[in-house]
Amino acid sequence: MAETTDIRSQIPTESSIEKLSYQAMSANWFEYPIVVHPHHTDYGGIVWHGTYLTWMEEARVECLKSIGIDFADLVSLGCDLPVVDLSLRYHRSLKMGESAIVKTRTIDMEGVRIIWEYEIQSVDREVIYLTGMVTLVAVDREKGKIMRQLPNTVKDALVKMRE
Repeated sequence: MAETTDIRSQIPTESSIEKLSYQAMSANWFEYPIVVHPHHTDYGGIVWHGTYLTWMEEARVECLKSIGIDFADLVSLGCDLPVVDLSLRYHRSLKMGESAIVKTRTIDMEGVRIIWEYEIQSVDREVIYLTGMVTLVAVDREKGKIMRQLPNTVKDALVKMRE
């Protein structure tokens, strides 16, 4: 006899989502919880590949905010951090209704380049859905050119985060 599962037991509740609040973690990882909603998926209920990029950017922006760098303030100062290199490996698909953790951290700063590492894992840390690396470069928004150096506030905060 086939075992049936009550679909309601698989739907995250408000209290389960609250338990997954994003936070800076040990080993310099920042953790950002996500829940797969219908608009994140294709017609088969599988997360569309571009959705992972959105989650990665959300995690990166929240990580920066957690160390005192509000992205809107950075932009108002005339600095942008566009992606110039991206490498992803999809290990396993996430499905509608599932929850996961987007982990991110900076692994290197080379002049005005900031290299971020990502892992998207199951909440129980047993499954890895995606691993990736993203390189950002500081650009002067007004001139449209690469800056000579990172703004001191950004550089200092990122160095402190990696300690």
